[in-house]
Amino acid sequence: MRFLLRLFLVLCVLAIAGGTFLALDGHRRFTGPGPLADKLVLVVPKGAGLDAIARKLEAAGVVHDRYSFMIGTKLRKVVLKAGEYEFPPAISGEEVMTMIGEGRTLKHRLTIAEGLTVKQIIVEVEQADFLSGRVTKLPPEGWLLPETWVLSRDDDRGELVARMEKSMRQTLDELWAKRAADLPLKSPEEALILASVVERETGIAAERPMVAGVFVNRLRLGMRLQSDPTVIYGLSEGLGVMDRPLTRADLERPHAWNTYVIDRLPKTPIANPGRASLEAVLNPAKTDALYFVADGSGGHRFAKSLDEHNANVSNWRRVEKDRKGK
Repeated sequence: MRFLLRLFLVLCVLAIAGGTFLALDGHRRFTGPGPLADKLVLVVPKGAGLDAIARKLEAAGVVHDRYSFMIGTKLRKVVLKAGEYEFPPAISGEEVMTMIGEGRTLKHRLTIAEGLTVKQIIVEVEQADFLSGRVTKLPPEGWLLPETWVLSRDDDRGELVARMEKSMRQTLDELWAKRAADLPLKSPEEALILASVVERETGIAAERPMVAGVFVNRLRLGMRLQSDPTVIYGLSEGLGVMDRPLTRADLERPHAWNTYVIDRLPKTPIANPGRASLEAVLNPAKTDALYFVADGSGGHRFAKSLDEHNANVSNWRRVEKDRKGK
């Protein structure tokens, strides 16, 4: 009996020692540097439980073993979140748990350029393969704010477009409240329309207030804006681009956006302007200029009188002729 009792005690001690060793080893494998040699992007699918996630991490070589990861996660009562994660080399199981538990997903950037039409923006959103869902309803032209959007995998396309529209409305309201006095614009919507024309007329940031100043002067005097991009928008059914130059017949063709024919602003915006164009329209440069034309180097020449403008047009035509000759 004494022998059996001693044997039992020895076995208990060995069991406790073995359990302690396993616990310490498991803790080390969970909290110490992991086996990952190079950074790795891994998607944790929606609806996956702890066991499935642990198996995937083990198979990908992110953690030493699924058991220590599962035990460590359960003891800390962490709920893991679906998403796309980028794990750095040697990340510990504990750090993996924290990253997934906090939802620190890999971020993607989608840059929407200023001056695109709604149809063009929707194409870019649809082509972003890290997004999910479909855009089922086109928003009104001009009401999407162009900027760089930081997104996660499987973010919904429709929700992104709704965010773009909300941001444009907030931005326009903010800038409208800070507008210059005595502008010939009756509403934020008119400011948006004019900003879209300015956006399509010049891609040079420094020129936008000056271009806006010319259009504001024309509106004050009752002159037509005579902007080529407004004609293109109407002829292209909202695409904003054409595969040929404008003709005189195009400029004379009546439609709701042709500012060579109508006396005021187009019916709607012709593109989605950026913040800088909105600011330019609501606080335009103070100028006497009523005309501008391309200078052949990417910028424009501005003029106060028609004679001066015609001279600038002649210069631009010479530049274009020389360029074609070369």
